[in-house]
This record gives sequence, C-alpha cells and structure tokens, in this order.
Amino acid sequence: MTAPLDLDQLQSFCVIADCGSFTEAARRVHKTQSAVSMQIKRLEERLGKTLLSREGRTVSLTAEGEAVYTRARRMLRLNAEIIDFFNDEDLAGNIRFGVPDDYAVKLLPIILSSFQKTHPRITVDVRCLASEDLLDGMSSGRFDLIVFTQGTSHEFGELFRTERMFWVTAPEGTALHQDPLPLACGTKRCFWRAGAVDALARVGIDYRIAYTSSNATAIIGAVMSDLAVGYLPESALQPGMKVITQADKFPLPHLNDAQIALMRGSHAYGGIYDALANHIISEMGNLDSHESLSSFAAE
Repeated sequence: MTAPLDLDQLQSFCVIADCGSFTEAARRVHKTQSAVSMQIKRLEERLGKTLLSREGRTVSLTAEGEAVYTRARRMLRLNAEIIDFFNDEDLAGNIRFGVPDDYAVKLLPIILSSFQKTHPRITVDVRCLASEDLLDGMSSGRFDLIVFTQGTSHEFGELFRTERMFWVTAPEGTALHQDPLPLACGTKRCFWRAGAVDALARVGIDYRIAYTSSNATAIIGAVMSDLAVGYLPESALQPGMKVITQADKFPLPHLNDAQIALMRGSHAYGGIYDALANHIISEMGNLDSHESLSSFAAE
C-alpha cells in the first residue's frame, strides 16, 4: 500500500508557490528556511519530480509543480473540512480581508455587520483597494481572503457572482455628447478599463481619459459631476445616475460582464476562514436585481 503524502510538506510547498520565496514561506509557516527546503526536497524525492524552479532568488512552479499545486490545495481544503467536522469549539480569531472599494460603500457594511452578529468572536481587519493591489497583497501575504473583480483568470479565484456592466453618466449631463468622449476610469492595470477602451475602439468611438483614480467613490463623483462618462457593475450603481442603454440617442458599446471572485491564502481553509468566505459568497451571491434599472436612471 502506498504511503500518503505529508500534508505539512504540501502546505509548505503551496506557501512557497503563493509567495515565490523560500525565505518568506518559512516565515509564514513558522519554520526555519533550512527546514522548509528539506521538506521540499523530501516531497520532490517522494514524487520523483522537480516541483520548483529556482533561478537566483526567483522561485516558480514547474509543469509538474503546477499539477501538484492544484491537487495539494484540494487536499488542504479537505483536511480543514475534516477537522472542522469534529471541532465543537466556538470560532474565534482574526482575518485580514481585502475588498475592492466598488463594493465597500454600498455592500460591505451590510455584509460584515451581519457576519459580526453571527460570529462575534471573529474580528475582521478590512482594507479597500483596487483588485490589482489586492492580488499583489495576497501574493505578498498581507491578506487571508480577498474579493476581487477580475473573475477566475487567476489561480484559485472562486467565481461566485457575475454582474452586468453599465455605462453611466450624470442626469441631464453633457459628457456623453462630447467628442472625444471623456472617460472616468481606473488605472492602467484596471481590468474594467481595458474592457471599456477595447469596446470603444471596436466601434470606432474616439475617447480621452479625463479622470483616473483607483478609488470608486472618486470615479462616481467625477461621473455625477458630469466631468466624464464612467462604467460600473450593476450592484455599484448609485441612485440618480443615468444608465446609458441602447435606447439612448448616443448608445455606447456592450461591456463584458463583471466577474466577482474570492481568493484565499493557501492556509485559509476551514474554521474562521470558511465562516467568512461562505458568508460573503452567500450574501453577495444571493443579491438580486429586484430594483429596476429605472430607479437609477434619470428621467
């Protein structure tokens, strides 16, 4: 009978893959760097494959390492589920959570308020940043869980909600009629910005970047002040905004849907992490569109 793999070795391996550094991984798993190196050596010997490519200080996964990584993550998650099944203790602890500010104003207070009522012994430290910064923060170990708005193009993003994207402008505003079209958008790294400018380019609409910010509230302010036209996912629409539709005299091209996903650190399975992750997925995933878009559109 083949002996099972060592979960502790797999945990260290996944952490190295997450952060790209033996030194940082050793700090995160509370081991010496030499101990972590020995774990990886034994894991590679056990499997007969090289799992990590080391070039100077850079560490990356080999093809075999990628195959192990995806399966190791599933094993770590299942291990946490088994432990939780037999754990009768009240959940307590601290979670470092990141979320885009697109959702911070309208949804986050409601979601976290209800979570704190049902889990009073879990504290959640929240940082609101652009999705690109949240993903960077996850790889550098600053977060346990993040919600990000680029879907599952990143490894282990758990897609749980898809929303329509809309062009928006100020009620009775003139920005929509300007040539070139003034845009209020995120930074160059913003996934939604790339989608918006590609859509405009496809239909030959000339544009200029009139207002740039990584802060959603600032973008909304620029739109409502009629400085520029913007774009938002459905749940981030604000009362009084005009949603530009194909029925308008100056329609804009269709935008791809926004994909909203949750990502965990390789340690963030089971216990307090599942409690928050499941709550977010349930609360945001169950948001419906019972409010008509006409409630956001200026007549």
